[in-house]
Amino acid sequence: MLVLLVEDHRLLAQTIMDYLNSEQIEVDYAAHGLQGLHLATTNTYDAILLDINLPEMDGFELCRQLRQHFAIDIPILMLTARDQLDDRLTGFEQGADDYLIKPFNNKELVARLKALIKRYRGEVASKRLQWGDLVLDTGTQQVWREGREVILSPTCFKILRILMRESPQVVSREQLHNELWGSDTPDTDSLRSHIYNLRKALDQPFQAELIQTVKGVGLRLFAPVQNAP
Repeated sequence: MLVLLVEDHRLLAQTIMDYLNSEQIEVDYAAHGLQGLHLATTNTYDAILLDINLPEMDGFELCRQLRQHFAIDIPILMLTARDQLDDRLTGFEQGADDYLIKPFNNKELVARLKALIKRYRGEVASKRLQWGDLVLDTGTQQVWREGREVILSPTCFKILRILMRESPQVVSREQLHNELWGSDTPDTDSLRSHIYNLRKALDQPFQAELIQTVKGVGLRLFAPVQNAP
């Protein structure tokens, strides 16, 4: 997991980062709102930990801009000493997914963070995703196309689940790397090999190709235009 922490209290920020790192969660850090906005809109994260009382741009405004102007829908967990109901309601109205009052226990922070990310990724409950004639079951980890079961490796299944979850948006290779391996990427050709195997299993046996490469950007699922009868 890779998260963005936006917190102006540097000692607290360092404590949070050290604990998250011990839980195998990587962290990028911003000390004020504008820096947080820049990082959040130029990088790919699994979630954002966001303080409210920030210099240059407060957490409420940062959250609002990410949701309304940049259409970033990853989980946002607000961290604040404000414990009034109106403050919490304002955070939710601006697009926050959860709220943690300072001081908090780092174990609870990690538990909430992981729960938000798993829910966002569709890993909490078994469900079926569908894109045209393609069906994926997150519970049984089975895939069907045109009613025929497609056998995929675990990594290829994860790639396809990400593409289906984000469809019709383009998924960058950076995002795929982060969700599959974090900073422990095996080598530069690993993702290319898995995508090749996914195409071979999912596209080659069928008439139309679903996986489309957007040059210089990433991959997406493509819905081919059906011929008129």
